[in-house]
Amino acid sequence: MEVIEMLRNRLTVAFGLILVLCLLLSSCTQTPAVTPAATDAEETAVMTEAPTAAPTEAPVATTRKGGWFDEINFSVVDSDSAVTQIQAGAIDIYADGLAAADYPTIVDAGLPYVQNNGLQYDILYNHGVCTDSSILNPFSEPKIREATNWLYDRNYINQEVYAGANLLKWFPITTEFPMYANLADVAAKLETIYAYNPEKAAEIISEEMLAMGAEKNADGKWEYKGALVTLNFLIRTDSDGTRQPIGDYVSNQLESVGFTVNRQYKTATEAGPIWQTSTPTNCEWNLYTSAWSATIIDREEKTLYQQYYTAETSQGVEPIISATPAEDFRVLANDLANGNFSTLEERDQMIAEGMEMALKDSLQVWLIDGKVFIPFKPELQVSYDLAAGVQGAQVWPFTIRLKDEEGGVLKVGQQDMFGQPYNPIGGTNWAFDQMAIRATNTGATMNDPYTGLSWPFQIEKSTVTVKEGIPVSKTHDWVTLDFAPEITVPEDAFIDWDAKSQTFITVGEKYPEGLTSKVRSVTTYHPEFTERVSWHDGNKISAADLLMSMIMQYDRINPESAIYDSQAVPNHEAFMTVFKGFRITSTDPLTVEWYTDAVAADAELNVYALWPGPTAVSYQPYAFGEGAWHVLTVANMAEAAGELAYTTNKSTENEVEWTNFVGGPSIEILNKYLDQAIAEEYVPYAATLGQYITSEQAVERYNNLKAWVAEHNSYWIGTGPYYIDRAYLTEKTLTLKHYDDYADMSDRWSGFGSPKIATVALDGPAQVTIGEEAEFSVSVTLNDAPYPTTDIKSVKFLVFDANNNIVAVSPADLVTEGQYKVVLTPEMTEKLVTGSNKLTVAVVPTVVAIPTFSSLNFVTLAP
Repeated sequence: MEVIEMLRNRLTVAFGLILVLCLLLSSCTQTPAVTPAATDAEETAVMTEAPTAAPTEAPVATTRKGGWFDEINFSVVDSDSAVTQIQAGAIDIYADGLAAADYPTIVDAGLPYVQNNGLQYDILYNHGVCTDSSILNPFSEPKIREATNWLYDRNYINQEVYAGANLLKWFPITTEFPMYANLADVAAKLETIYAYNPEKAAEIISEEMLAMGAEKNADGKWEYKGALVTLNFLIRTDSDGTRQPIGDYVSNQLESVGFTVNRQYKTATEAGPIWQTSTPTNCEWNLYTSAWSATIIDREEKTLYQQYYTAETSQGVEPIISATPAEDFRVLANDLANGNFSTLEERDQMIAEGMEMALKDSLQVWLIDGKVFIPFKPELQVSYDLAAGVQGAQVWPFTIRLKDEEGGVLKVGQQDMFGQPYNPIGGTNWAFDQMAIRATNTGATMNDPYTGLSWPFQIEKSTVTVKEGIPVSKTHDWVTLDFAPEITVPEDAFIDWDAKSQTFITVGEKYPEGLTSKVRSVTTYHPEFTERVSWHDGNKISAADLLMSMIMQYDRINPESAIYDSQAVPNHEAFMTVFKGFRITSTDPLTVEWYTDAVAADAELNVYALWPGPTAVSYQPYAFGEGAWHVLTVANMAEAAGELAYTTNKSTENEVEWTNFVGGPSIEILNKYLDQAIAEEYVPYAATLGQYITSEQAVERYNNLKAWVAEHNSYWIGTGPYYIDRAYLTEKTLTLKHYDDYADMSDRWSGFGSPKIATVALDGPAQVTIGEEAEFSVSVTLNDAPYPTTDIKSVKFLVFDANNNIVAVSPADLVTEGQYKVVLTPEMTEKLVTGSNKLTVAVVPTVVAIPTFSSLNFVTLAP
């Protein structure tokens, strides 16, 4: 599946709780509830302060640092054999997870599992107008893309492919996340408008095809300039096995309205180069069975439109990076992503407007919000992210272990490996590749796997100052939140880059009249940061590594730079609309100030820390892994010489090798420039980094790297608990080994307990008289005990009439701890018509980033 490294940063629910949400959707039917087995995580409350273990017995102290395993081996395993291979001991965990239809197989095998809901299935279209004028790409017309929403029966797909266990999906926002609950009335209205209607789809498609110059032949097939309009459909055969039946169904539907479909059945690595790297206007493909995997819990989901529909995306793949949505949609998408709104109400209104705009654009037609079941052997103890599961979770390499045992070898099965080259700037975006990469990373902060908030990792604390009037709140004490009437950006803060002089441009130089910002983040790192954190090749991390990340943010988008890459420009331009500057105010302890107009609703997500790797905020120069300055210097030299390129587009345009740090022709090219860097005692960007790097220090770094490459044949180094020992691209296997010099104790993140998912029961009259009051009771519990009122953000109800129209949205009334009541006033019931109506309740906790829905049908009678 494709991984989305969002600046959004992103749920496990018992089947019964998820399935009741189906009742909210216009065409969904209910399926018998199944209760997932308990995980091996200890039953503790979700953290409200620094994570600490809370076992039933005193924990045994460990002296181990880094990951719990000595070695982790990755190999490719077909999903059909995953359970059998775990039973046979060939693998210990199937990290991609299995579809809901495979749940009985896992249970019958007696295997434990964890569940996550961060996987979305969709159809991705090629928007390109074909360069060859004799070929017509129907999906270059947004109205045809939009019409396919009516052509595909999402409920049929859910029932036939997923045994009715997943959720129907129309929007990029996730059906199980709080934003959907906030906008449930908007969602329900649009879901009704865009419900399955093949006749309407056929009518619109016919009208637009005729307008594009196509015509139907005697067999009812579309032709263009005398040739059949043939759709090249890339249909995945691997993954969890569900995309092939989806592809066949979609093909049948497209054929039913006159298209000829060329069904191209391919694996991830076969399809990837076609849809991700080919120029859309070459029309090598028309549509693809896509799926996206969340990597963290997204508390606001405000970046999704930018990520999925605009060229400003950080995804780095076609057809998104060349997308041209309607200008009002593009502006809204970027404004949302960059926090250009004043209130949470304004944010929600913008997201609501974007829901309809996304449907009209339909570069991606969303079909299913999926649930994934990740099976593993009973001896394994597994922590997971409610959205990202195991594979996509930042926490996974720090917590996975054998029960009550240190060391050993973990065998991980995945659907594929090496979907794209490994490099931190523009490398692989595949979930199966990023799992291994995450084990090599550390990070300035740790994503809470249950709430999506951040915890300090290599930083110690942060003070966030927000302009008065902007709604921001905090949850944890490690961050200090205050407000100011105005935030002035210091004149000596850096805000831009001069590629010729290779120096930063200050705010005072660029904005002599002065500059203000909405947010100031002052972040202090661990007092021994540069001594305790080291790269895998033995080099200590330094301020130069952090500054290099900002240099790379700027230098690659400047036409005067030797490593200019046009693919990086749109995302950087969006970044610059809100970025107001940064500066290092101290090196002992290292302290960084950051100024921005991008505002998150949570103080913890307004913490900005320079980091040479993926971050949880909009500063994201290395989206796909950590990068040391000396490694990137060697790659920069190769790129400047025209022998390598970080990104797919530049690689294709210049007909050079796509930079790969773990294998292939890139290694020999990098070796040449590593030797050159040593010979020249080369200090990169010397006018700036020369303040932090001497030529002797540079040579020492390069020599350490050279010794590393000689042993591992890899330029991939990070600061994480494991390092890549060997990567075999042809055999598709990869070995991680324990990094013995890792700074933190192995049990640092062992305190993540079980997520506090609410259970909701709704009760009330089966019949209601129109124009009369009716009362329903709502029970909200956790482990059969009343759910604490202090942990509930809201309990809201929606009333749907017999035609599935929303007639009322209102908060429920608190009765006592864990008990609420819904009162339908006479004015509400007066709006109902005779027939079957529906009451839906959405409960949104504060301690876990997932709402719980429950629904009840009732019949209305005439007065």
